[in-house]
Amino acid sequence: QVQLVESGGGLVQSGGSLRLSCAVSGLTFSSYGMSWYRQAPGKERELVASISSADGSTNYAESVKGRFTISRDNAKNTMYLQMASLKPEDTAVYYCNAFVIISRRHDFWGQGTQVTVSS
Repeated sequence: QVQLVESGGGLVQSGGSLRLSCAVSGLTFSSYGMSWYRQAPGKERELVASISSADGSTNYAESVKGRFTISRDNAKNTMYLQMASLKPEDTAVYYCNAFVIISRRHDFWGQGTQVTVSS
């Protein structure tokens, strides 16, 4: 059974920092690309950052470049999102995603963790 469990969300003041974690079980973590998505109230879910399984290369949404850092620890089956200089517009539910392409794309999702940034 595949499980992705996010933690580390909470309430923080504008300019503050948080680190999200995603603990993964039930799949070969090192073989999966990993991503963080977020969804704000009334908005569609958007990709925040991703990190590849092959070489650890990363991609970021323009809105978080220079402020957020995605990383992974394959020995711990865990992905992280270090968030700094947080803004009220970063307020959203943050979701962990694991994906692999075998014939087609296969996705697994966590339940989400709330991040609220007060002004």
